[in-house]
Amino acid sequence: MESIIKCLLYSDLGSEFNNIAVLVFRVLLMLELFRVHGMKKFSLKNGEKEHVPNPLGLPDGLNGLVATFSDTVVPFLVAMGLGTRLFILPSIGVTAIGYFIVHRKDSLEVRDVPYMYTLAMLFLLAIGPGTLSIDHYLLQKFF
Repeated sequence: MESIIKCLLYSDLGSEFNNIAVLVFRVLLMLELFRVHGMKKFSLKNGEKEHVPNPLGLPDGLNGLVATFSDTVVPFLVAMGLGTRLFILPSIGVTAIGYFIVHRKDSLEVRDVPYMYTLAMLFLLAIGPGTLSIDHYLLQKFF
């Protein structure tokens, strides 16, 4: 179990510049995700909340919860670098489903947004948050 936790938390990108670059990338990406997609979860249009597509046929409450969590809570956790590799998974799922299922018949211009979000988050999943993160602090403190 300890080795799994270490694998989830460890992320040293080799140089201070790389770690700063990933910090900036992580924060700006998650800020944009929250600003564009998360804020829609709080606003009402014509007195109604945003309609969240449900292509997997999940119970509506669960579907809404996953989408809301992915667009509102995950950006803050990932921007801080807390549980990055674990918490980014629901957002990857939501954006990949948007690309492969919800927008599969749309034009490339429409499909581009979920595609780019998915790629960017897969990149963060692979490399981790870097040393300028809460994950790195926890790794140093407890392991």
